Amino acid sequence: MPAITLSNLSWSTPDAHPVFSGLDLSFGAERTGLVGRNGVGKTTLLKLIACQLPLQSGTLAVSGKVGLLRQTVQVAPGETVADLFGATQGLTLLARAEQGLASAEELSEADWTLEERIRSALGRVGLDAGPDTLLSAMSGGQRTRASLAGAVFAEPDFLLLDEPTNNLDQAGRDAVIALLAGWRAGAVVVSHDRTLLETMDAIVEMTTLGAARYGGNWTYYRERKAIELAAAEQGLADAEKQIAEIDRRTQDVAERKARKDSAGRRKAAKGDIPRILIGARKNRAEGTSGANARLADRLRTDAADTAAAARAQMETLRAMSITLASTGLAANRMILEIDHVTAGYIPDQPILRDLSLTISGPERVAIIGPNGAGKTTVLALVTGALAPWAGTVRVGTRFALLDQRASLLDPASSIRDNFARLNDQGDNNACRAALARFMFRAEAADQIVATLSGGQMLRAALACILGGETPPPLLMLDEPTNHLDLDSIEAVETGLRAYDGALLVVSHDREFLEAIGISRRIALP
Repeated sequence: MPAITLSNLSWSTPDAHPVFSGLDLSFGAERTGLVGRNGVGKTTLLKLIACQLPLQSGTLAVSGKVGLLRQTVQVAPGETVADLFGATQGLTLLARAEQGLASAEELSEADWTLEERIRSALGRVGLDAGPDTLLSAMSGGQRTRASLAGAVFAEPDFLLLDEPTNNLDQAGRDAVIALLAGWRAGAVVVSHDRTLLETMDAIVEMTTLGAARYGGNWTYYRERKAIELAAAEQGLADAEKQIAEIDRRTQDVAERKARKDSAGRRKAAKGDIPRILIGARKNRAEGTSGANARLADRLRTDAADTAAAARAQMETLRAMSITLASTGLAANRMILEIDHVTAGYIPDQPILRDLSLTISGPERVAIIGPNGAGKTTVLALVTGALAPWAGTVRVGTRFALLDQRASLLDPASSIRDNFARLNDQGDNNACRAALARFMFRAEAADQIVATLSGGQMLRAALACILGGETPPPLLMLDEPTNHLDLDSIEAVETGLRAYDGALLVVSHDREFLEAIGISRRIALP
């Protein structure tokens, strides 16, 4: 029976930074979504299973054949789809056989169905291509789909997929999701694509504390996490109540003792109690008082540890909540007008032809379409980075562009300094209060942007754009969820839901578009 078993598995970077430790996991013939914040080791785990990294500590046993999706296909000159399938030699043999150049022994080994099976595998991921198609002639998204078809073609017992829908247009995402929905062998899928995760049989969440398995798809996983959050909140409330009760009782005991000691001293001063009895009572009282104090300290420490654990769990489970200043955008104000625009980058090869688009008031508009249709080109026209060849572009308000690289931030500066540069009003306290709303509290606001993860960087950019006293009335986003973990995506969604300005968004992520309340979609051909 094919299986992947991890026991007490640990791995650290070459500079001895621990990525994960003590992992105990097993994967069987089911589709498992592997989720967790960036940096917890999801990709590293896939590479260890695929024997692309050496084991350092613990054991890893793989029973069955493993197929790994090549996330970044490096294209060599003359490389074809057949190379992705490992079928170059087999196809060469067929060509020689058709020319009458193959020996009898070679003919006995020829696979006459090879080319047809390759085309069939490509069709399963929505590609109209053949074995001789040059990879250099395909887009990045098409190469990703071809690579997935090659992994499936080998009929592995386990598919290992690292963000298989990243950078794919909607047709590509749908093809990958459909393929995995019908996959009946084992699969371990690292993904932040919630539509894809809905097709999984189980979800494994990796955290800095280890890994936890949840039977069921994304929706079931989120339901269980909500229950865990409620339990953590109740546990914290109970622990804090217990601490308060211990403190109250300790205070009561101390006050009673003080009154009793005061009365004893008055009697002793009058000479009513023999000296030897006074000494015995004093020793007994001190012993009892010490024991009570030690018991109270132990109970309070236990309750404080319980409260700290509950707070840590809540910090992991609780979603970000944000309140933003209003943009003051009126419902009838003209925000953007693109009138019969034709534009491109290479003369006589327009990407956009005769495009018209208007946005009024706080509309939320998504630009959708296949890769290469010109979605990012529209944003370049609005920002002025690209001039139209024909037609006009008029922007009626202040705007900001948030791309997946958060390029509006200075990577050499801190988050706080970037905020101050982009928001010229407010003192240091107002700046730090604004950043705290985006979960950059205290010293976290002083982090240098270049040291941040992708999710932290995008959240910092969102804080700098939207956290000031007067956010821009128009915000444009270019594929903001690519390369983010799910927690970061949900943080960005929370920020955008609290924003009352206009949105112009380029994204293939349907769940994201639904979550931020897109009201209109403009489809480019």
